[in-house]
Amino acid sequence: MGQQYGTCEAINVIRAAVKNGTLSVKETIVNEAQRLDTLAGSLYGDGRAWWILAATSNIGWACQVPPGTIILVPTLEDVAALVG
Repeated sequence: MGQQYGTCEAINVIRAAVKNGTLSVKETIVNEAQRLDTLAGSLYGDGRAWWILAATSNIGWACQVPPGTIILVPTLEDVAALVG
């Protein structure tokens, strides 16, 4: 994902793309005792990608979210195309 990986600029680009519908996402719901980093690990194979889930779901910088929270999940390829 190049030099913008996890930067404020990348997050703003991702959030804007979700808002205007140019970034395709699927929904998943956080289970009890599940964190964004563990969710990213199971979805992407890398827990460090938690910030992508936070950005697409308009969550601040926290890995822990309440059970039942709806998380928007884009593909890593789509995110890479946006933020390079």
